[in-house]
Amino acid sequence: MIVALTVISDISTVVTHACGVLSDDQVRAHTAFEELPSMSDLEKFFFLDAFDRDVIAKSRQDSHRLGVAVQIGTVRFKGLFLEDPLAVPWPVVDYLAEQLGIGDPSQVKRYGERLKTADEHAWMIRDAYGYHDFDDHESWEGRVLAKRFRTFLHGRAWTHAEGPTALFDQSVAWLRRHRVLLPGVTVLERLVASVREQADERLYATVARQVE
Repeated sequence: MIVALTVISDISTVVTHACGVLSDDQVRAHTAFEELPSMSDLEKFFFLDAFDRDVIAKSRQDSHRLGVAVQIGTVRFKGLFLEDPLAVPWPVVDYLAEQLGIGDPSQVKRYGERLKTADEHAWMIRDAYGYHDFDDHESWEGRVLAKRFRTFLHGRAWTHAEGPTALFDQSVAWLRRHRVLLPGVTVLERLVASVREQADERLYATVARQVE
């Protein structure tokens, strides 16, 4: 009984601290390029296959072609579109320019001359690759993905002894894999903390019943 009561106490401590999910540095790492992607990440997320090239070919100017390529790689790598699509490490631009045969990567700096261009390309990419908003409750696909994500999140929280930060990272990975654009960090933090707390309370109740 003493062991069981100790477990309950430990669970209560986890619940109490569940809401402090990410540090400021971790938030920045999820929403911006804090460091240069590794070569394996460049090859995984920024390599352009035949489908990518077909999408990019819809733009004729080299600055636009390279800008679209940057946005395609960014949304695959980060799970979202950057407010400033060119806020990426320069080696990423070089890597994409080489694949596209663009000898002067600095042309990409003209990509933002027309403010709406990047937004229009982001919508084109969303449609071409089948990305969904996190809060897409209107389309059938969006509702199915939302249900699957919550099922995953609750199942992961119940079956894995990991803290809220690890659960947040797993959530981000799931959303990226299923091409769901990441919501604001605080939105996902609150959801993860809530699900983690529900799992802890469920475990608390289970242990408490065994103590009785």
